[in-house]
Amino acid sequence: MTDSTPDDGAGNAATVANTLQDETPVPKSQVRAWALWDWGSASFNAVVTTFVFSTYLASTLFVDPAIVAAAGGNDNDAALTLARAENATVISWALTIAGVLIALIAPILGQRSDGSGRRKLWLGINTGLVVAAMLAMFFVEPVPGYIYLGAALLAVGNIFFEFAGVNYNAMLVQVSTPSTIGRVSGFGWGMGYVGGIVLLIILLVLFIQSFGSDTGNGLLNVPFGTDGGALDIRFAVVVSALWFAAFAIPVLLRVPEIPARVRASEKPSILGSYRALFRTIATLARKSPQVLLFLLASAIFRDGLAAVFTFGAIIAAQVFGFTSSEVIYFAVAANISAGIGTFIGGYLDDRIGAKKIIVFSLAGLVVAATTVLFIGDAKSGFWIAGLALCLFVGPVQSSSRSFLARITPPGREGEIFGLYATTGRAVSFLAPGLFTLAVTLTGDTRYGIVGIAIVLLAGLLLMLPVKAVQSRIE
Repeated sequence: MTDSTPDDGAGNAATVANTLQDETPVPKSQVRAWALWDWGSASFNAVVTTFVFSTYLASTLFVDPAIVAAAGGNDNDAALTLARAENATVISWALTIAGVLIALIAPILGQRSDGSGRRKLWLGINTGLVVAAMLAMFFVEPVPGYIYLGAALLAVGNIFFEFAGVNYNAMLVQVSTPSTIGRVSGFGWGMGYVGGIVLLIILLVLFIQSFGSDTGNGLLNVPFGTDGGALDIRFAVVVSALWFAAFAIPVLLRVPEIPARVRASEKPSILGSYRALFRTIATLARKSPQVLLFLLASAIFRDGLAAVFTFGAIIAAQVFGFTSSEVIYFAVAANISAGIGTFIGGYLDDRIGAKKIIVFSLAGLVVAATTVLFIGDAKSGFWIAGLALCLFVGPVQSSSRSFLARITPPGREGEIFGLYATTGRAVSFLAPGLFTLAVTLTGDTRYGIVGIAIVLLAGLLLMLPVKAVQSRIE
């Protein structure tokens, strides 16, 4: 976190947004307010896409009851395994479609927010739409046909979460200085993991953990399973939506808005925005090819990182037989591991450079992912490999953000981070596609990890030739 300057406790010492040009200290209240969005966003990352809602969709609750009955409690039954793999494929396709839409739209949204003086406005709007999608997940009942509604809402949530992330990431330069950007970025990611830990524990105690009752889960004794309408999971997602909404408010109130530099009437048309985007890409190719190489490398390895979170819990549940409660226990431990890695990575980022953090962490991820293939069915083995994966995920995410922020010209953060989101989503079919292919060819969800490992390795190899120190984009 940066050193503070005197303020009124609400971050009002600075009347205009900071830019990453000098070492003028940023009020700590603004840094904390910005990081609280990351804290709140854990409700979507941890609860919806990773450990609760996505595993709920991939569970036997959405498999034909006749197939479940025929399996007779045998999780290795061929028909049951195939049906669950098909559900994982539905989720994968939904996320792939979402990725395509994000790739097409994100860069011009970021570009059009630059200079508009409305970066916080669009952050608020897109965050609100994510919250609305999460609230709608309450209506996804444990009925096989409802998996399509659940997958659709998961995709919609991902789309608007990425749009919100473009503006949020662009604000990093407003709350940091050249010598603290790595720490501030790491602090934000770390807050996200800590927020995830706190929220998951709350949900576990109130809604998901079985305390021996035959009628419901959690201290609130909420009905569970098919007969109970899976209200334990559905209420947990509603609470998560309210959590996100509450912690998204501080950044909207305390971090100053970027000054408006362009009148609304001077903004280009949608088609004009795409033309400007292509000109930016052409300029990068001509003058900053290393930046394009970084964007390509980061696009690939970030797709692998997303797959680790999206499909990791599904593998835990389907392959290693984790119960809903065990998935949450693992989620809490995973967030602790990821948080530790992120805080350490953010601290080292400003000292040894972002590239070294990224390369080392990617190598660790490839090794940990490959290990999953050789640990049999032992839950203890997955605990070790899974926590090792999570230890390296956060530093890659945080240092990638700080790496790009350092070379982005003032006033173009939205455009460049929009391009960052687009390049990531332009290849977002890779990990889900390879995961789906591996599962389809083998009929075993475990081998989906092969697809994820391949994507992470490809990103690592592309990152190796990227120069550690880059010139600022023109």
